[in-house]
Amino acid sequence: MTPITFKNNPVTLVGKQLQVGDKAPDFTVLSNDLQPVSLGDSKGKIRLISVVPSVDTGVCSKQTHKFNEEAGKFEDDVEVLTISVDLPFAQARYRSVEEIGNIQILSDHRDLSFGDAYGVTIQELRLLARSIFVIDKDDTITYVEYVSEVTDHPDYQEALEAVEKLKA
Repeated sequence: MTPITFKNNPVTLVGKQLQVGDKAPDFTVLSNDLQPVSLGDSKGKIRLISVVPSVDTGVCSKQTHKFNEEAGKFEDDVEVLTISVDLPFAQARYRSVEEIGNIQILSDHRDLSFGDAYGVTIQELRLLARSIFVIDKDDTITYVEYVSEVTDHPDYQEALEAVEKLKA
C-alpha cells in the first residue's frame, strides 16, 4: 500500500488500492447535468481516469488541462475522465470558464462510489487522492499511479504511454 500524504501529513485512504491486472471495479458518479455515469458506459473503450481532489486548485487544474489537451489527440476508442468530489455545478462552471471540451469531468460527491472502489477516498478530508488509472477495453487495469503527495503532479508521460501501448 502506497503511503499518501497531504501537505506532508499522513492521510488514510478508504478502500483497497488497486494494482495492474486487477479487474476495474464498477462505480457510479454524476455528470455535470446530474446524470449517473458508470464504468460500463464506456465499455469497449480504453479509459484514462484522472483523479483530482478539486478542479479549482492549481495542480488539479493543470492536470485537467493536460489530459484535456492530450485527449484531443486520441481516437474515438479512448475515453478520458476526470473525477473529483466537486459538486457537478462547480465542475460545469469550471468546464465552461476553462474551455474543457475533450474530456468528461465527473462528480463523486454524492456517495464516493468511485473513491471507495478505487481506494482513493481521503478519510480525513472527504476528498479524492490524486491518482491515475488506465483501463483496457476488457475492464482490466493496465496502469495505476497513486501519487504519494496529493499536492504533487502525476507522471503524465507514463500514463499517456500506457494508453498508447493499448492502442498499438
